[in-house]
Amino acid sequence: MDGYFQVINEETQTCVMLYPAKDGGLQLDITEVTDYLTFREIEYNVGALYAAAKNLREEPLKVVLNAKRGRPEAELMKVRIASDNMSATVRFYSPSNDGQAMGREEILNDLKSQGVVYGICEDVLEGFLQNREYCKDYEMAQGEEKQRGKDAYVEYLFNTDTKARPTLQEDGSVDFFHLNTVNNCNTGDVLARIVPAVPSVPGRTVRGEVISGGEPKGAKFRYGKNVAPSEDGSELYATVSGHVSLDGERVSVSDVLLLKDVDSSTGNINYSGSVQVSGSVCENFSVHAGGNVIVEGVVEGAEIHADGDVIIARGMNGMGKGKIFAGGNVIAKFFENAEVTAGGYVDSDSILHSTISAMDAVHVGGKRGFITGGYVCASNGVYVKNLGSNMGTDTVVEVGVNPLLKLSIQELEDQIAENMKMIRQTRPVLESVTEKLKKGEAVSEKQLEYVKSLYFTHKKARGIVNAANERLDGLKAILESSRHASVSVSGNTYVGTRIVIGDLSLSIKGNVSYCRFVRERGEVKMKGM
Repeated sequence: MDGYFQVINEETQTCVMLYPAKDGGLQLDITEVTDYLTFREIEYNVGALYAAAKNLREEPLKVVLNAKRGRPEAELMKVRIASDNMSATVRFYSPSNDGQAMGREEILNDLKSQGVVYGICEDVLEGFLQNREYCKDYEMAQGEEKQRGKDAYVEYLFNTDTKARPTLQEDGSVDFFHLNTVNNCNTGDVLARIVPAVPSVPGRTVRGEVISGGEPKGAKFRYGKNVAPSEDGSELYATVSGHVSLDGERVSVSDVLLLKDVDSSTGNINYSGSVQVSGSVCENFSVHAGGNVIVEGVVEGAEIHADGDVIIARGMNGMGKGKIFAGGNVIAKFFENAEVTAGGYVDSDSILHSTISAMDAVHVGGKRGFITGGYVCASNGVYVKNLGSNMGTDTVVEVGVNPLLKLSIQELEDQIAENMKMIRQTRPVLESVTEKLKKGEAVSEKQLEYVKSLYFTHKKARGIVNAANERLDGLKAILESSRHASVSVSGNTYVGTRIVIGDLSLSIKGNVSYCRFVRERGEVKMKGM
């Protein structure tokens, strides 16, 4: 029990009884006693009170305040409301020996008069009424915290992981036929659904004020070709069979061009969707696709350009002239004498005398898992089993900030700036004509035609800006993660290999195993795996 005090009115004098704390309670603060006496306008001797407080030990002490009988003092309560109005603390002071204690209704009315009208803690009040303790804080009221709702969101019913990797089989080889990178769909398949928002629950302060939980945000689909919403707008489904992809938040379905081989019977291929070749792409031919390119056979000295991924199940022998340019990932059984540029990662079983550049990372694993000869560059890291060869073949591996990445970021920023300039130039004209039409002012046919063309220019510029901003965010995320790029070798690194990280390099002078190369304190250092 905390220490407390009580005014005692006697026939010829007024006293105060000081009670010490018990069982580890808080000691009585004599300042609280003087504040109470001042509030009640009871005369007292400050020196006598402080002297008595110093001698207060285990037994109560009575201190004479003045030489006249005082008036009866009723039980007193002080209310303190927290700054956020979410709680109210009450402190009670004992009535004088001839004063009245407060009843339940009187306490509630006193709380109400001081603004506490909600969240009364009935158990705390009942506890005080059953066992009154003074000079002690009681949390007599608690507000109700608001409960934030949950925003609605779009749930995608297909694999949205753009970094899906080939499956590594038990024997150490890679299953390039089941890559899990293409999301096939049929007409009528549901591709996405909107998960409704969960409403907020408002809170309330002890003063009775309502605290709004805020309105949760809704969600809406963004979709491209061959996709349509359901009648109630809650689902998104495919209108053709093909494969579904997610670009930013935009869902699209591409139909696929199926070919046996790309050779003299087909000529060069230029297709807006995806291309799937069940055979091979022969020497000197090319494939340009607006989606993915999948080749189940081999690519021989040919060129492949794809806005999406390039997947070659049996690998590529570039013959010194074969090239791949992909906006997404490039996956092949092997690369030999080839040039590869990927906007995502590159994954292969082996790389021999090739030039490889990846915005993300290069993974060379599986049963063989080697990079021998040539130049391999990746922004976020290179992960390989064996690097170089016993013959000391010149092999260069570079990680860190890819110059192509910086160039792409700069091109996107320039594109955004150019189109924003167009938007700023067209907006005043469009707003002016719109205002005239609202007021019913006449606009000539020639002016209307001009405004229409301006509107389409404005709309197209906004579309370009939105798409460029989405792509820019992704590239900047890669740029940020590339600052900690490293080269990891799970097998052997041979003499003749050079590791480049940013503007630093390290030439391997002796064969090493199971190591990781990192940039640290201005040097390329070798660390254990």
